[in-house]
Amino acid sequence: MASLEDIGVSALINIISAFAFLLAFALLRIQPINDRVYFPKWYINGARASPRHRGNNNFVGKFVNLNFSTYFSFLNWMPQALKMKENEIIEHAGLDSAVFLRIYILGLKIFGPITIAALLLLVPVNVSGGTLFFLSKELVVSDIDKLSISNVQPKSLKFFAHISMMYAFTFWICYMLYKEYDTVSSMRLNFMASKRRRAEQFTVLARNVPHGSSHSVSDNVDKFFNKNHPGHYLCHQVVYNANKFGRLVRRRHRLQNWLDYNQLKYERNPEKRPTLKTGFLGLWGKKVDSIEYYTQQIKEFDLRLTMERQKVLKDPKCIMPAAFVSFNSRWGAAVCAQTQQSKNPTLWLTNWAPEPRDVYWKNLAIPFVSLSIRKLVISLLVFALVFFYMIPIAFVQSLANLEGLERVAPFLRPVIELEFIKSFLQGFLPGLALKIFLYILPSVLMVMSKIEGHVAFSVLERRTAAKYYYFMLVNVFLGSIVTGTAIEQLHSFLHQSPTEIPRTIGVSIPMKATFFITYIMIDGWAGIAAEILRLKPLVIYHLKNMFIVKTERDREKAMDPGSVDFPETIPSLQLYFLMGIVYAVVTPILLPFILVFFAFAYFVYRHQIINVYNQQYESAAAFWPHVHSRIIASLLISQLLLLGLLSTKKAANSTPLLVALPILTLTFQKYCKSRFEPAFREYPLEEAIEKDTQDKASEPEINLKAFLADAYLHPIFRSFEEVELTEVKVEKSPDPVPSQPETEPVSPTHSHSPSPSHHSHEHEQEQEHEHEETTTVQHYEVGPPANVYQYGYAYHENIFHYNVNSYQETQHDAQHDYIVESPHSYYHY
Repeated sequence: MASLEDIGVSALINIISAFAFLLAFALLRIQPINDRVYFPKWYINGARASPRHRGNNNFVGKFVNLNFSTYFSFLNWMPQALKMKENEIIEHAGLDSAVFLRIYILGLKIFGPITIAALLLLVPVNVSGGTLFFLSKELVVSDIDKLSISNVQPKSLKFFAHISMMYAFTFWICYMLYKEYDTVSSMRLNFMASKRRRAEQFTVLARNVPHGSSHSVSDNVDKFFNKNHPGHYLCHQVVYNANKFGRLVRRRHRLQNWLDYNQLKYERNPEKRPTLKTGFLGLWGKKVDSIEYYTQQIKEFDLRLTMERQKVLKDPKCIMPAAFVSFNSRWGAAVCAQTQQSKNPTLWLTNWAPEPRDVYWKNLAIPFVSLSIRKLVISLLVFALVFFYMIPIAFVQSLANLEGLERVAPFLRPVIELEFIKSFLQGFLPGLALKIFLYILPSVLMVMSKIEGHVAFSVLERRTAAKYYYFMLVNVFLGSIVTGTAIEQLHSFLHQSPTEIPRTIGVSIPMKATFFITYIMIDGWAGIAAEILRLKPLVIYHLKNMFIVKTERDREKAMDPGSVDFPETIPSLQLYFLMGIVYAVVTPILLPFILVFFAFAYFVYRHQIINVYNQQYESAAAFWPHVHSRIIASLLISQLLLLGLLSTKKAANSTPLLVALPILTLTFQKYCKSRFEPAFREYPLEEAIEKDTQDKASEPEINLKAFLADAYLHPIFRSFEEVELTEVKVEKSPDPVPSQPETEPVSPTHSHSPSPSHHSHEHEQEQEHEHEETTTVQHYEVGPPANVYQYGYAYHENIFHYNVNSYQETQHDAQHDYIVESPHSYYHY
């Protein structure tokens, strides 16, 4: 068991590590060569220019900051991160990011008063107990354990102090959670009310569309919604299985990248044409002109893409029994998304459509009937993963309990007798080893969530976060306690009567606070400092810049900062809440370490959200109910744990007082769920019709059908940016007679993506007003590939523009001063 000296060694190592990371960050972030790594958000927003292009011709100044006065501003990023107000963060980074930061503030609000009360009231009570003085010969104890509830003698009246503080802490936590839930739900409703017109507000995803013997999926959707939602149904877009086409697009993108690189190389040195060898990895084979080679490769590949695209369009097997259905009002969409559509509850399932950036296109092609099987299989796999991870967790805990291990295996004693090595193994290595074990886990769980078949990135991340939380609860928290207790107290278990074992367990569980203290310092101190350093993205960016980046588009991809890793950070946050709430009464000395984590992490993630991360979707804080529920679960675990501890302390007279707490906590959770959670699950019809009324007043002539028509097109239908477009003017009559066609190419900036015709339902009153007007009907003729292509594949909204026969290199980084030109002027060098 780690002693105060071991905790001191661990604290020193982690403080030095955190300081080193912050010092490295302070030096690296002001270097012009690293600017795209530490401030990519502003490049994406177009508010920051490259500092490498300055007015002077100093070659060194393009890579190294020669303004030495900036080197003395070591921690100026902290006050700069606080300048942006919450409403500005919402506008700048979205509501998800703002609510994510509020979780850290909530941690400070909860644990600040609790820490003060626990240290002033409970620690003196625990120290005065003296029980561990008599048990020190039987159990492995330390000075930290003497500050815990384990040090209170059995049947003592002092346990009423712990019970009273548990009541006080429960009421305080519930009060803060209620206020926060109320605030976040109001922020969500206000955010949705203030948002401009967006496609997901008018669209639902209809799944499990029944197959008709003589009608296509599109015809069935059109017929069903015309019949059941007359006057509100507008149009729909069926879902295609275009996953193979997406893989071909990515291969085509790599070819285009090489063509761009060689054209740029030739432009810089027109006297020498670039060449390559056609053999394996360009090491041998026939020597050819690179530009001509890649141009020909792309042309051949475009023909293959065209055939694959036509195959998807014509093959009925590629049309999935699902569709994005759009309505002419938010009210109509809300009614459809939140009601049962069919007498058979397994057919015509409707839910709110994710925003277009949030759609995970690959999973839309999964048949609905296989989703239940997939979820069952993944549930079994997650259970197996959690179970088998107990083996490495047990090994980690054996490292944290060397004294107990020495008693079982005396031959290891010479290896761990040196004082510094012993302190290092007990105070630093266990937390580091556990962190390494957990490093690859989120990626594995994300793959499992994708196999389950969720159709939105936000849902995928929430499901991954749930799996990760359960894993950390069972393995990191409960597993650490159980396995650590078994190994540490093995000697005592073998040499005492069975009647004494419950007392030993009751005493030893609070002792695991020393392990969690080391984990907090490793993960919450040094780990958070490493987060702001961004060492891995920094190295990867420069490696890509040296070996992979060939064009400006490559540089932008290499700079891609990603977004806040919600599947990992939110469960980790919930683990800190769990540790703090459980040990607030049991071992209060852990609380100051928790407070340092919440404060430091708040500054770091505020800086990262403002300057680095670029959220790929906006769920309007849909993850908050899960955070609230798991904090409530932490409260229940702490109450049950204290109840068990008091039972081992033979405090039978006081334990009945704790029985009411779980009941009150569950009642509070039920009330919050019924009071606030509907705002996160449904869209109030009152809000929907009010927003519709405002839109009609502000934009009465808006063509909503044109706005929604292409919003949920699969990227396959964005394949051709320039095609031969024939415009045919026809009269509104039963037998339209076409006039003389006019053919003209469509400019890339104003073209509509060719797609299957969108089935739509026009309101009868609109037809009456337009029966004498002419309209423009667009007919798309898709022949051989044109010169310009626009390929987008199923990763959010990444659209890449390619020019096969001509190349233009746009120089983005002209002569700019080394100034951050942000809307709020937060950084000025």
